[in-house]
Amino acid sequence: MDLHLLSSLVVPNQSKVVLAVLDGLGDIAGPEGLTPLEAARTPNLDRLAEKGVCGLHIPVAPGITPGSGPAHIGLFGYDPWRNLIGRGVLDTAGTDFVFQPGDLAARINYATLAPDGTVADRRAGRLDDAEGRRVTQKLARAITRIDGVQVLLQHVKDYRAAAIFRGEKLDARLGDSDPQKTGFKPLEVKPLEQKPTPEALRAARLANLFIEQAARELAGEKKANFVMLRGFDVYQPLEDFCRLYQWRAVAVAAYPMYKGVARLCGMRVIDEGQQKLEEEISLLEKHFGEGDFFFLHFKKTDSAGEDGNFAAKVSAIEEFDAQLPRIEALQPQVLCITGDHSTPCVLRSHSWHPVPVCLVAESARRDDCRKFSEREFLRGGLGIIHSTDLLPLLLAHAGRLQKFGA
Repeated sequence: MDLHLLSSLVVPNQSKVVLAVLDGLGDIAGPEGLTPLEAARTPNLDRLAEKGVCGLHIPVAPGITPGSGPAHIGLFGYDPWRNLIGRGVLDTAGTDFVFQPGDLAARINYATLAPDGTVADRRAGRLDDAEGRRVTQKLARAITRIDGVQVLLQHVKDYRAAAIFRGEKLDARLGDSDPQKTGFKPLEVKPLEQKPTPEALRAARLANLFIEQAARELAGEKKANFVMLRGFDVYQPLEDFCRLYQWRAVAVAAYPMYKGVARLCGMRVIDEGQQKLEEEISLLEKHFGEGDFFFLHFKKTDSAGEDGNFAAKVSAIEEFDAQLPRIEALQPQVLCITGDHSTPCVLRSHSWHPVPVCLVAESARRDDCRKFSEREFLRGGLGIIHSTDLLPLLLAHAGRLQKFGA
């Protein structure tokens, strides 16, 4: 749906909407023939499934496996095809870094390089936050300009950081330097186009010079002795989510990337150092009087799926289920529980499978679903929709859309 057409129908009111996203929630049957949702004990989610209208959503398009960025962009109503944002910008936007128009950002993964020049560990032993911050500060002191261009370093989380190149018009259509596997040598950053622009050639040169200089500065580090760059993009904010829908939007998340995508949309991001789900919900409770739309993000389901840990994903789902009554107690007019994409344990990665979604509101037309699961929701009243269809439904059930036409 066209954003401006939808925006023209918005009628502000006092209703509140909570969108709770369990990252990587969707799955497929495991060894016992059940998905983690089917195996988990979820009395509260099941109760909501009975009260609401259920279905599945397709994050981008049938058969397309989405990254977390496009998957969330779709949930917020933006076309993920037209609003593709690189990981460098998303991660950096989730920190306190202040972008300027034209900044080129790339995500840094600190890595361990073996003596033969191959990648021994793509995450440098999963550096903790303190070590990652120390190494980033070390680089920031040593590298401030390259070939006349300002270089800014920003720690993101643990072994992840960002490099931002400022001062020239640059083209972000560049390939990553991360080979994605250990035992291989890092790649040279190269333009993706067969006939690259001068700005892309310039950006590739700057990126490779930065990698070389960083390697020299980090040579004495035991773990983080190398950097790999990925997810290049030039900063450009999305159309303001709050202005489009005339509401106060608040995001509560623990991971920088999800804070980043919310901030790029124009949401107010609550960041008080929260790491655990119960801490996130405490912030939701604390700030519930300060907004109309609340985005709550829960990461553990995705992490367990990518690890292939079926039991851990079941446990994460049960953890959310146990906390769910606290969200209900806030009495939002609309409560939607879904995921951004599927992360099947047997695949250990994101996938293209449709994602469960349950919408609870007084105006919801109930269906016959009795359990919160992929299989049950195949017969739900929502059917199978695109993720971009969800936001109009949230607005409608909140009484925030007027009639279209005479």
